[in-house]
Amino acid sequence: MVRDRPDAVLMSFDMPIEVHADFRVLYEDADVLAVDKAAPLLMHPTGDKNEPTLWHGVKDLLVYELACGGQVSFINRLDRETSGITLVAKTSSAARELGKAMQQRLFQKEYFAVVQGIPLWESACCDEPILRMEEVLPTRIHVRQCCDPQGKPCCTEFEVLRRVPARRGLPALTLLRCIPHTGRLHQIRVHAAYLGFPLLGDKIYGGNEQNYLDFITQGWTPELAKRLHIRRHALHACSLRFPFGGQEVEVKSPLPEDLASLLA
Repeated sequence: MVRDRPDAVLMSFDMPIEVHADFRVLYEDADVLAVDKAAPLLMHPTGDKNEPTLWHGVKDLLVYELACGGQVSFINRLDRETSGITLVAKTSSAARELGKAMQQRLFQKEYFAVVQGIPLWESACCDEPILRMEEVLPTRIHVRQCCDPQGKPCCTEFEVLRRVPARRGLPALTLLRCIPHTGRLHQIRVHAAYLGFPLLGDKIYGGNEQNYLDFITQGWTPELAKRLHIRRHALHACSLRFPFGGQEVEVKSPLPEDLASLLA
């Protein structure tokens, strides 16, 4: 039975940066938990950073299950700045079954993305291979990816949901539905930028990698706000469909307020 829970779980840490450390429970049964992760919330603790993570919150939420031999296993992972659906296995058997289904590409994922510009097409498919940029081109960002024939095969479908003309200091924007058929690092962001429509707020693929370097060294500044408009890249994991226990489970999450306000 699903337990009654508040819509958000808040965590308080002595931390030097602003993090929206909340998440909502979207679905739960005896073996599986799906939550709606906020941005810019990290999935796991990393390095010496004393900040909240989704792992801390889920661990506190499942304290009874953990005391009875359960576990916290993230099945899919989202970047710090990507919000949306994250799936958690609460038992080792569930982790094995879901992990196997993930490897067999039986998960169906969809994302909302708010991109800069107005596509002339209603739908598009990008199947450009992706690899780490520093293997073929100079870059100051180690994690930056790019499209290149030497890369690994990948494919992303895009569908236009809404077009919004430029206004109030914002550029023209488009809300896209994105369906990744593979799971390469930064795939949606790289493919959207390759098509000429980078995600709003994308510090790496938005056209000037200095934005990322400035953010790393200085944090969020008024100058970055003028360049990027929003604090994080505009990507949200909105739908996840997966097989489990002989049934198909579907979880959905609406467009979060910070992205919806851009389109209002």
